Amino acid sequence: MWSIIGIVLLVAWVAGFFVFKIAGVFIHLLLIMAVISFLVRIIRGK
Repeated sequence: MWSIIGIVLLVAWVAGFFVFKIAGVFIHLLLIMAVISFLVRIIRGK
């Protein structure tokens, strides 16, 4: 589930980088939260 969310956010980040410059900051924040959640999941071993 987290992997799918990470991939979706990565695609949204790339799209926002080229299409929506204003929304880029929000998408970057979502990407950072997804990476942190993914790392916490790996560290906890679930």
